[in-house]
Amino acid sequence: MMTHDDFNRICWLWIALAVILLPILLRVAQPYGKHAKNGWGPAIKNRIGWFIMELPALLVFGYFLCSATDFFNLPVNIAVILWGLHYVHRELIFPFQIKTSGKKIPLLIVLFAIFFNTVNGFLNGFWLAHFAPEYQPDVFVNARLIAGVVIFLTGFVINKYHDNLLIQLRKNSGRGYHIPEGGLFRLVSCPNFLGEIISWTGFCLVTLSLPAFSFLIWTSVNLVARALDHHKWYLKEFGDYPKNRKAILPYLL
Repeated sequence: MMTHDDFNRICWLWIALAVILLPILLRVAQPYGKHAKNGWGPAIKNRIGWFIMELPALLVFGYFLCSATDFFNLPVNIAVILWGLHYVHRELIFPFQIKTSGKKIPLLIVLFAIFFNTVNGFLNGFWLAHFAPEYQPDVFVNARLIAGVVIFLTGFVINKYHDNLLIQLRKNSGRGYHIPEGGLFRLVSCPNFLGEIISWTGFCLVTLSLPAFSFLIWTSVNLVARALDHHKWYLKEFGDYPKNRKAILPYLL
């Protein structure tokens, strides 16, 4: 089996790749949704794309957890539940909620997402199955686990609530894009992205693992860059867009 040192090297290389990609993502908007454009090759329907590209996160993660040596490790069980909560929703519910009739996503983006979710599912699933330390029940460990779960669920609620506001906006206002309102939209353009970053911060606290940290870095790199693109798009598209809103971090960014 792979040694822990070799596994950590892979994780650090994976983190380094995210950092290397950050300047590219800050310069080139990912060409789907608001930023869809021609010239990125063949495209498939949005719902199909979302379903396909999120599936490896469940399958690969689940495959390695089936080989876990300790099924009674509380932090591992909590991490599995939180992972499943996010990805079951993302895989089986979210694609059928979004109002994107007729819209497509480039196949290239789907393939990139499949690659990311496969690697991410492997790193986190393998670590939880083979390298997670034995659970030591004490007040500090339990407090950390409780705090991690609360942070994850807080981010999850923020993410889903604001996703639903966007879905209802499209449903109530018809086709096209509109200025989102309500909740944390009064402060930032992409509170749904902020919620997802908060969620994986909580997951990182639950596991205290390098793969979870790498996931948090990748999530932050991708969603901060995309939030900045969304914010610029809103300001350009709507002359009356609230000027006091930030992109993703209230009052800061």
